[in-house]
Amino acid sequence: MGTEPPDLVFNYFNYFTEIEEHFQRARGTSLFLLSPLDWALVESWKNSGVPLEAVLRGIDEAFEKWRSRKVKTQMVNSLTFCAQAVLTEAQNMASGEPARERKESAPPFSADELRGYLERNAASLPSDFAETAGSLRKLAAEAGQHLADLEGLERRLTVLEEKMLAEARARQTEEQALEARTELDRQLRPYRGKMTAGQLSMLEKQFLERSLLEKSGLPRLSLFYMR
Repeated sequence: MGTEPPDLVFNYFNYFTEIEEHFQRARGTSLFLLSPLDWALVESWKNSGVPLEAVLRGIDEAFEKWRSRKVKTQMVNSLTFCAQAVLTEAQNMASGEPARERKESAPPFSADELRGYLERNAASLPSDFAETAGSLRKLAAEAGQHLADLEGLERRLTVLEEKMLAEARARQTEEQALEARTELDRQLRPYRGKMTAGQLSMLEKQFLERSLLEKSGLPRLSLFYMR
């Protein structure tokens, strides 16, 4: 596998950033941008509790195997190429393979940064999501208190986002839902044979939810998106 940084500090809220940067380094192209499908895959790993370390190890393992091929038909253009290797690494860690020692770190952002993030999300919501906006403003006013329990705040934001999604889904037309499903099928087609049914189901859910929020002009509320 690839060489791991000796003093990597794991931080719960750096999950997305660590994975994106690690994939870019493994691919050797720092300007490469992950696709909506890639982001949905990362979110499915996060929601399934896949450790960050397992994802980073899986990326290294997948690229090591790719580089060992005598014939490389094409460049790796999607994080989905690493999906099976990530699953294997997660299973290895669950089976008792020792993980790197984690180091405690300070909150990844200040109270002012947290307050600003919550207030911006509240301000970006359409007028028919006034209740959610009000809840976000209340959380923003208490930002200093929430720094002591960010995982508790994350759970609150998850509830708010699920409610927001339900409201957006109720307003979605059949044509809009069909368009999102067609785009999902187009992007997933090359990878369906390389992923398990469980992986595909989770990925489809995350992709459709992400697409619905984007088309509805709604922000992601999770602290993972404070990037």
